[in-house]
Amino acid sequence: MTTHILIRPKAQADMDDTAEYLSQENPESARRFLAAIEETIQQLLTIPGLGRVRKYLNPKLKDLRSWRIRGFEKWLVFYRPTDDRIEIVRILHGARDLTPLLSEEGG
Repeated sequence: MTTHILIRPKAQADMDDTAEYLSQENPESARRFLAAIEETIQQLLTIPGLGRVRKYLNPKLKDLRSWRIRGFEKWLVFYRPTDDRIEIVRILHGARDLTPLLSEEGG
């Protein structure tokens, strides 16, 4: 059973950078973004198989899944479920070139 969450440093930076950017225009939007991420992560903790499995050539990205953030549907949480945790790898806008960004973290 999945019992806890590990947020990788790049995922934390993704959250912080996006919230900071959003707060420049609309502080309430930044708060909603962070709350939506928290809600999404809790949902993944409850149902780790949500989202779709991503297929990449890089073996470090094996078993990586993605799930949309409610209210910010163009944003994706990239995660890996294991037996005892949900590992949050990145939080990225879906329009970006995802493969190199995901490979930076090494999965």
